[in-house]
Amino acid sequence: MDPQTQPVMRKPPPGPAVANAVEERLLATDKLVKEYRHRRVVNGVSLSVGPGEIVGLLGPNGAGKTTTFNMVVGVIKPDGGLVKFQGREITRLAMHQRARLGIGYLTQEPSIFRKLSVEQNILAILETCRLKRAERAVRLKYLLEELDLGRLAKSKAYTLSGGEKRRLEITRALVTSPKLLLLDEPFSGIDPIAVYEVQKIVRRLRERGLGILITDHNVRETLKLVDRAYLIHQGEVVYEGAAEQLVNDPRAREIYLGPDFNL
Repeated sequence: MDPQTQPVMRKPPPGPAVANAVEERLLATDKLVKEYRHRRVVNGVSLSVGPGEIVGLLGPNGAGKTTTFNMVVGVIKPDGGLVKFQGREITRLAMHQRARLGIGYLTQEPSIFRKLSVEQNILAILETCRLKRAERAVRLKYLLEELDLGRLAKSKAYTLSGGEKRRLEITRALVTSPKLLLLDEPFSGIDPIAVYEVQKIVRRLRERGLGILITDHNVRETLKLVDRAYLIHQGEVVYEGAAEQLVNDPRAREIYLGPDFNL
């Protein structure tokens, strides 16, 4: 046969297991790149989060972890690579557009109105949704009960403890019924009991099918919580896998955890 007329060999389509794995990913980034002043701070980061999965994004200061997280959130735009949600490219979408698709975000900075009551804080978000008054009332009651805020409904936000404020912030992030929740430093500034409460809430959300991406400097409490973790160093993913394996990984100990780290 003439070489020029030989059929082109094509790769077979992915098998059912591979295809299903791709379809099931809520969030997927593909080779994200970000540069500042000709310095590449994120260099080809790919990660994914599936429904009912808690994934940690970890790394030392200056590693590119926060920049990567902010590209997923939509705070900053990548110079290369893609961000996809449920198979749809969202790389250039603004934060509010991502929220409409089903992405919730808990910012590191305080996000509640201190002089409003707990229920007023939730209603402030509910009123941006296209719901009738009766539907808003039903949704408000559900959200107050969901995170055990019912007894605090009339309390002003400034009277809440650190853990109660964090619960309220998470509740506000859940108002739009997201499928994916992005948690930025959820353990910051709260005591150990409140950390435990937040972990319980996040596990409950996982059981209900939410995908959750979390980044936090409290690496021990984060690793206790996550199903998988990505470790970023010098702008690249140097480890991906289970938390237990990360703890015992020699390179992870060398560049991030330290020799005496344990869960």
